[in-house]
Amino acid sequence: MSTENEGAAATPAAGPAPTPPTVQDREAQQAAAGAPEPEAADRQGQSMSKSESTPPAPSATPEPSAPPSAPASSGPPTQPLAGFGDAGTPGGGHGQGAQPPGGPWGGGTPGHSPYGGTGAGDAGPGGPGASGPQYPWGAPPAPPGPPPGGKRVSTGLVTAILTGALVAGGIGGGIGQWVANEEDGSSTTITSGSDSGALNRSPKSVAGIAGKTLPSVVTIETKGGGEQGTGTGFVFDKQGHILTNNHVVASAADGGGLSATFSDGKKYEAEVIGKAQGYDVAVIKLKNADDRKLAPLPLGQSNNVKVGDATIAIGAPFGLSGTVTTGIVSAKNRPVASSDGQGSNASYMNALQTDASINPGNSGGPLLNAQGAVIGVNSAIQSAGGDSGLGQGQSGSIGLGFAIPVNQAKRVATQLIKTGTPVYPVIGATVTMDQKGGGAVISDRGENGQSAVTKDGPADKAGLKPGDVITKLDDTTIDSGPTLIGTIWTHKPGEKVEITYKRDGKESTTEVTLGSRKGDQ
Repeated sequence: MSTENEGAAATPAAGPAPTPPTVQDREAQQAAAGAPEPEAADRQGQSMSKSESTPPAPSATPEPSAPPSAPASSGPPTQPLAGFGDAGTPGGGHGQGAQPPGGPWGGGTPGHSPYGGTGAGDAGPGGPGASGPQYPWGAPPAPPGPPPGGKRVSTGLVTAILTGALVAGGIGGGIGQWVANEEDGSSTTITSGSDSGALNRSPKSVAGIAGKTLPSVVTIETKGGGEQGTGTGFVFDKQGHILTNNHVVASAADGGGLSATFSDGKKYEAEVIGKAQGYDVAVIKLKNADDRKLAPLPLGQSNNVKVGDATIAIGAPFGLSGTVTTGIVSAKNRPVASSDGQGSNASYMNALQTDASINPGNSGGPLLNAQGAVIGVNSAIQSAGGDSGLGQGQSGSIGLGFAIPVNQAKRVATQLIKTGTPVYPVIGATVTMDQKGGGAVISDRGENGQSAVTKDGPADKAGLKPGDVITKLDDTTIDSGPTLIGTIWTHKPGEKVEITYKRDGKESTTEVTLGSRKGDQ
C-alpha cells in the first residue's frame, strides 16, 4: 500500500553507512576529533512537537552496525512540527498561537504522546508516558551521536533524508497528508484526499437518489391575475405530463403564463390540463418538448409507509431550484386543511407528515422514500405563526411538513389527464366544520336551506340522520369535519366503508357505499 505524507519523521532503515563527504568546516573537524556536539544532540532529541529537551548524549564512537542518525546542519535549528494535541510552538498545529500544556485535549504535562506511544510526562489520552522524547506513531529516531567514522553528513544529504522520511510512514486510504511550511515551520495543515472513487456514491444513498431524481424535477413559474409565483413539479409520464399542486398553478389556469424549468436549465412553456382544488392536485403538460427524453419518477405505495421511514424532499424553496433535504415520516393520516376549513376554497388531505425541511416553493415537489420512489406530493407546512399551505408569503419550515399520499395523487392525476375534471367520493351529508375533538357532527341543515342528508344518498340509505356524530371511518378515528372529508377523499367512489357514529349517547356502526361528485364547488 502506498503511503503519503503524515508528518511523522521516520527513522531511515538500517543498512550500510553512506560514504561521508570530506569534512570542510571547523565544527565537523571537532566532531571528527571526538568533540561533543550539543546542538546536534539537542535537535536529535526533539519529536514532532516541541517537548522537554533531552540532555546531550556523550560522544562515543558507535559500533559499525549502528544506524546513522540525522546530524544537524551548521545553520539555525529547524522548527519542529506540532502533532495532534502536543504542546506546539506558536503557529503550530491546526490553529495560530501556542497550544496549552497537554495539547488541545488538556491531559498530561507538555510532551505527552497523544496516541499511546512513548512520551514524556504524565498519563494523557494515549496512556501513561515514559521519560524521553515522544513521537505520535511511536517511531523514535536513532540514538544521538556523530555518523560512523566521526564525520558529518552534508546539508544536502540531510535534506534528502528528511524529505524521504516525510514521504514514508503514511497510513494510506485517502485520509489526507500533512503539508508543512518548510520555510518558517509556522503552519501545519491537512489536505483531504481527492479520489472521488473512494467516496460512497451508492445508488441507494441520498446522493445517489438525488442524482437520479433531480433531472425529473422541474421548477414551475406562474404569472397571472397580477400575481407571480414559484413551485415545483415532477415528471408523471413520458407524454410530458407534470404533477404538481393546484395552488401552484391556480393563478395561471385562466390564460396566465406558465413555464417549467429542468435541472439542466432548459425551460419549456406549459399549459394546465386539469386541476382539483379540493385535492390540491393539478397536472400541466409541457409544450414543444419532443426534443427531451423524459424519465417519469417511480411511484411507491403510500399505504405501506411506516412512521420512522426515511424521507427525501426535493423542490425549489424560495426559488432555490434543486434543493434536497432529508427527514423521516413523522406521522400518517394527519388531517390537514389548507385553510381554516370555513371557506369554499379549502383543500383537505389525510397527509403524510415529515420533518424533512420543506418551505414555500417546495409545493408540488416529490417526497421520496429510501428507495427513491415517490410516496407523497409536498403540499403544506405548519408555521410558527399557525399558517399552513406553501404560498410564497408563508413562514419557513419548523419541521412540520405535509404531503398528499401518492396513491391519492396518482388516482386524481390519472382522472385529470383522462377527463380534465376531478371526481370526489361523498357520503351525501353535510357536516359542521367547527366541531373538534368529539367527531364530525351531521348538520341540522344543509347549504341553501336544504336537508343536511341528501335524500336517497349514501348516508340516507345507511340510516344516518342530522345530529349524528361520526367518530370513525373504518379504522381511522374522526375528530372533526375536515378529518372526515380528508379521510373520505382517500377512497374511490363506489367503495364501501364502515362508519361508527353516536346517536343520543349510543354508539352504532353502519356500512356506506360512497357516492360521487364531479368538479369543484
